[in-house]
Amino acid sequence: MPEALRRRHETRTVATLFAGYTGYYVCRSNLSVAGPLLLDELKDTGFDKGDFGLIATIGVFAYTLGKIAHGILADRTHGRSLFLLGMFGSVAMTVAFGLASGFGWLALLWGLNRWFQSMGWVALVRVASAWFPPVRMASVMGILSASFLIGDALARGWLGSVVTWGGGWRTVFLVAAATLLPIATVAAFVLRARPADVGLDEPEAAVGNVFGTATSQTRVPIREVLATVVANRVFWLMCAVNFGLTLLRETFNTWSPVVLNEVGGLEEGAAAVTSLVFPAAGGVAAIVAGRLTDRAGSSPARIAIPFTVLLVVSLAALAWVPLQGQGALTALLLITTAFFLLGPYSFMSGVMAIRLGGKVGCSTVSGLCDAAGYCGGMVAGWGIGELAQAHGWTVAFGFLAGVGLVTLALVWAQHRVESRAERTEV
Repeated sequence: MPEALRRRHETRTVATLFAGYTGYYVCRSNLSVAGPLLLDELKDTGFDKGDFGLIATIGVFAYTLGKIAHGILADRTHGRSLFLLGMFGSVAMTVAFGLASGFGWLALLWGLNRWFQSMGWVALVRVASAWFPPVRMASVMGILSASFLIGDALARGWLGSVVTWGGGWRTVFLVAAATLLPIATVAAFVLRARPADVGLDEPEAAVGNVFGTATSQTRVPIREVLATVVANRVFWLMCAVNFGLTLLRETFNTWSPVVLNEVGGLEEGAAAVTSLVFPAAGGVAAIVAGRLTDRAGSSPARIAIPFTVLLVVSLAALAWVPLQGQGALTALLLITTAFFLLGPYSFMSGVMAIRLGGKVGCSTVSGLCDAAGYCGGMVAGWGIGELAQAHGWTVAFGFLAGVGLVTLALVWAQHRVESRAERTEV
C-alpha cells in the first residue's frame, strides 16, 4: 500500500508540474507568436526588428536576475509557493501587456512578466528533487523538461491559430492569460511540495552531489551553499555550456516565426503555427536524452556530445543551404536543429543541477546555471535582430554555427572533468 500510494503521488506531482510549466509557456511564447503582427502594426512608428529584439532582451535580463534570486529562494523554501506565485504573477502581467501601448510600457511589462516567469523552473527543480530517487531522476527531468518544449509548441499552435482566425497581437496576449489562469488554479489545489506532506519518506540524494546526504529539510546557510557551488569546476563548465545553448535556444524561440515568414515565405499565421515544430521536436529530444542517460547509467555530458556534434551540422546547413521561399525545407532544418540542441539543453538546469547540488543546493545551481545561460540569451534578441537586419539571415545562421562549435568544445571539456572526478572517487 505505501508503494502504491507513493506511485500515485509521484504521478500526480509529475502531472501537475508538467501541466503547470506547460502553462507558463503560453504566457511566454506569446511575444514570439505576436512578433510579425507587432512589427507590421507598429512599423509606421519606426518600430523594427531591433526594437522588437530589445523588448525580448529586456525580458531576458529580468529573467536572468530572477533566476539568481529565485533559485536561492527556492532552496530556502519547498518550491510549491514560488511555483504558484510565478503563474499568477505572469497572468497579471500578460493581461497588462495586452492592454498597454508604447514601447516603454511594453518593455517594462514584458520584463515584469519574465521576472515572474523566472520563478517557475527553479521551484519545479526543488519539488522534483524532494520527490524522486536518483535512479529515475534523468527520466523524470527529461519528461519535465519536455513540459517547457511541448508547452512552447502547444502555445505556438494555439496562439498561432488565434492569429490565423484574425486575432491581433493584443488578442494573443489576452487569450494566453485566460489559458494559464485555470491551470494555475488547479495546481494550487493539487501540488504538494514533498513526500512528508502526505506522510511518505523522502528518497535519498544523488551520490556524489556536493552536499552529500542532506535532505530537502536540511538548512544550510546561503553563504555556504554559494561557496560550495562556485568552488566546483563542473559548475563553471555547466554555466559556459548553458551560455552557448541558451543563446541558440532563445534565438529560435524569438525569431522562428519571423524566419519562417521572411526566409521560408510562409504567411504570418502559418509561420506562427509552423514555428511549433521547433519546441515539439525539442520535447521529444528531452525525453529521449533522459531515458538514454538512465538506461546507460552515463553522465548527461557524455550523452550530450553526439547531440552537439549534429547540432553544429544542422546550424551549418541553415547557413549554407539556399532556403529563400523554401518553407518546408526551412521547417525541416528547424526540426533537426531543435532535436540536437534541446536534448543537451534540457540537462543543464535540470538533472545536472540536481546531481551537483543535491537536495540542498539544486535550485541554486539551476538558477545560477540558467542565469549564465540567459546572459547568452540576451544576445539572441537585440544582437541577432541587428545582425539579421544589417546582414541577413545567412550571416546570422553562420554566427550561430560558430557558437555551436565552441559549445561542443565546452561539452567535451565538461565530460572530461566529470570522468576524472569519477575515477578519483573510485
